[in-house]
Amino acid sequence: MREHELTLREISLALDRVSKGELGKLNDHIRRALYMYGFIDDSGAMTPRGELFLKLYQKLTSGEAKLEDLHRLRSLLDQEVYDNDQRLEPWWVEAESLRMETFLVHGLTSKLDPYRPLQFPIYPSVNYEFRGPEHAAEVFSKGPLWPSHLMPEDYIYARGATPTTRALELSLARIEGGVDAVVFDSGMSAITAAVMGLSSPGDLVLSISPIYGETFLVFDMIGKRIGLEVEWYTGWDSDELSELIKEKRPKLVYLEVPSNPILKVFDIRKISQVAREVNAITIVDNTFASPYLQRPLELGADIVVESMTKFISGHSDLIGGLVSSRSRELISKVRKMLFVTGGVLDSFRAWLFMRSLKTLHVRVEKQCNNAEAIAKFLEDHPAVSKVYYPCLKSHPNYKVALNQMRRFGSLISLELKGGYEAGMNFIRNLKVFRKAVSLGAVESLAEHPASMTHSMMPREEREKAGITDGLIRLSIGIENLGDLIDDLKQALDNL
Repeated sequence: MREHELTLREISLALDRVSKGELGKLNDHIRRALYMYGFIDDSGAMTPRGELFLKLYQKLTSGEAKLEDLHRLRSLLDQEVYDNDQRLEPWWVEAESLRMETFLVHGLTSKLDPYRPLQFPIYPSVNYEFRGPEHAAEVFSKGPLWPSHLMPEDYIYARGATPTTRALELSLARIEGGVDAVVFDSGMSAITAAVMGLSSPGDLVLSISPIYGETFLVFDMIGKRIGLEVEWYTGWDSDELSELIKEKRPKLVYLEVPSNPILKVFDIRKISQVAREVNAITIVDNTFASPYLQRPLELGADIVVESMTKFISGHSDLIGGLVSSRSRELISKVRKMLFVTGGVLDSFRAWLFMRSLKTLHVRVEKQCNNAEAIAKFLEDHPAVSKVYYPCLKSHPNYKVALNQMRRFGSLISLELKGGYEAGMNFIRNLKVFRKAVSLGAVESLAEHPASMTHSMMPREEREKAGITDGLIRLSIGIENLGDLIDDLKQALDNL
């Protein structure tokens, strides 16, 4: 420990005494530390820098601090020696003033480290040493779920957070529009923690259908085991769903927007408002859009979940998930589920996700360009009976998507006229598109839900939900558009 290092609480208590004219009651070690930080001058009077620290610390402990307040507080402690005649030049990025694209490139990541590297480092340590028994007692008095985890003295154990995972969480909270975020080792860990952390036995969950196959299993298998009641809405109409919410009064309303695999787009603002009127919590899986194209929290949703494996990673080489919220109470419940169940994202993967975030907007823009052109091509092909893509005016939710999404995404679903056999042959004929599950990556992917991702659904339920035997789901990548259309054309022409 450097001789002038103090905990935040020690500094705050000392400055409070200074403000009351009780400098003489402080020992030499504390007075020297306050001087070295630039919080008092040669005469022992509090400086503007000290007043700023005290103000920011009070906001932090009251839960009113914004992200830029936390970075300012941290920056006040980063200079080893402070020249009282020299103005402090802040080096942090004022995150809330940046547009999405600029934030994705520069972000918060490197601004949380005292050595100010351009790229945030990896902290692999599992546990963190205390400066002494008093420091340990102070940290544990906050509890293992203390929400800040921003200052070096707050870390205890990696199952709670590491500096690297915390930097990723703060970056994701900013781009999702939340006050905080929690990262997990997979999208399914995130979804399970959100559902289980915010519900109790006997609660009713109202979910749209169809949804991602494994999410269906969370409700159908795990949910039923713990006593959740689940009802499904298979329609496309936000007004109809809103009336159902008023009638059923569920505890949770679960949406995928756009939905998997037939890309329903529900009015998040309208549904969230109706849900709030009956004290229901609205959870939106935003995986098919990404935070670059749609921000459910700003539209009124209580919780947003994402599989970071998809667009946020973008390279088919990482698995992870996130939960974000504008409610500290809700996010604390989800973090508790992470801490107890242990679905922890390691620091190395967190660092790789931060690297991927820098190119999210570039990748998604190119994917949308390709997808919009491909959807129009498919709509005109005689082997295709129907195309599901929100940018098409034929899509049932076209106007809703136009109002709440920046662009329409890179997922396209199509129905082939030949049913199951045509679907299998189409996948077999593809040469450029990779025959694989997942989505959102730089390479284009194709899958047949009836035989792959939704095969675990009973056929009757699958068909009722609109997943026909001839349905194909495409995830459009960043390849040359001509090559992609040529590949789709030959695959369709040879059915």
